[in-house]
Amino acid sequence: MNAQARQRVFLVDGARTPFLKAEGKPGPFTPVDLAVQCGRPLLARQPFDRSAFDLVVLGCVNVIADEMNPARVAALRLGLPENTVAFSVQINCGSGMQSIDTAYRYIRDGSHQMILAGGTEALSHAPLTLRQSAVEWFGRMNAAKGPLEQAKAMAGIRPEFFKPVVGLERGLTDPITTLSMGQTAEVLAHHFDIDRKTADTYAMQSHHRLAAAHSEGRLEGELMPAFDRDGTVYDHDNGVRPDSDMEGLAKPKPVFEPPYGKVTAGNSSQITDGASWCILASEQAVELHGLEPLAEVTDSEWAGLDPSIMGLGPVMSATPIVQRHGFGVDDIELWELNEAFAAQVLSCLAAWNDTEFCREVLGFDAAFGRIDRDRLNVDGGAISLGHPVGTSGNRIVLHLANAMKQRGAKRGIATECIGGGLGGAMLLEAV
Repeated sequence: MNAQARQRVFLVDGARTPFLKAEGKPGPFTPVDLAVQCGRPLLARQPFDRSAFDLVVLGCVNVIADEMNPARVAALRLGLPENTVAFSVQINCGSGMQSIDTAYRYIRDGSHQMILAGGTEALSHAPLTLRQSAVEWFGRMNAAKGPLEQAKAMAGIRPEFFKPVVGLERGLTDPITTLSMGQTAEVLAHHFDIDRKTADTYAMQSHHRLAAAHSEGRLEGELMPAFDRDGTVYDHDNGVRPDSDMEGLAKPKPVFEPPYGKVTAGNSSQITDGASWCILASEQAVELHGLEPLAEVTDSEWAGLDPSIMGLGPVMSATPIVQRHGFGVDDIELWELNEAFAAQVLSCLAAWNDTEFCREVLGFDAAFGRIDRDRLNVDGGAISLGHPVGTSGNRIVLHLANAMKQRGAKRGIATECIGGGLGGAMLLEAV
């Protein structure tokens, strides 16, 4: 479809749950539970019937066995008609953004008018798996015929067979480079000379900004309370530390490259559960239902790069957008850059401000420039509120739209690094 025939696409509303820290046991909500918790109040405040949605798309990485195709399960639990098509998407950390991008492209190209796009993740429900040697032993036991073969197979049992492996640990290790996600952040910290104090300072600021956003009401309408089956109310992101200071952040030891590494539990994203939804609509749907959009989605980009430096995904995906539109660094008034690790965020900023990198890698004549920290993650990010993998990309787009509206900003970019060596970015403009 040529550019002249493309339809305008608007983000008209959205909501998320509080992000809840994983506490070493399954949390109160499954992935679909979370999607339903914020989906119900979001849909209840809309002036149109649920049948107006053409499609539901939901990002989720750690799908549990009882909720296969969580998009469909969530859609039905939210009361959408049985004839509503719903499918799930998975691109690691980019899954929640992928759902929005899918909706954006369908509506832009004219095949759909209104889509519910979300992301959900309950990392506390990540599966426990058996090590390969244990799987092979169970296979021999099942294949054994008669008491003699069974006894022979039983003799091969080992105590470690009964010690499960947390699936999340495997998921956070790149299968190609065998580096953990934290180690890839250490690689960037080394390349861009990010020191521990600078990373800790960034982390402290993230907590202070999120705490201020809560106390000053900037998350009102975006963050919906969640209610578990026992009646407990969850009404805030419970990983935020308003009293975070440099003394406290200096105490944790490097996790991935001891003793001299820069990445610690204190300056990394938190492991959390949470969900987020966005409603995307065409101009025709906006007019038909009398909707008031938060922002217009005007462009998106995905990029691939070496998995060992996957943290530069925001640079590689957001840069083509600014190049296509001829924007300079001052033309983007707000940025939401998912805080996988403080060192990773700071490395992205350093890359954009490095003349040699910008010339040799990005194709600029000079450095793109320094992104003002007052324009970046203005209400905190994943270091303070957490990174439910399939959700974060959706949340940063939603929050960027709300932050732009609150501050009267004309233009913003939401972007993130993605495990496996990918990056995603979306451009929003005021309406």
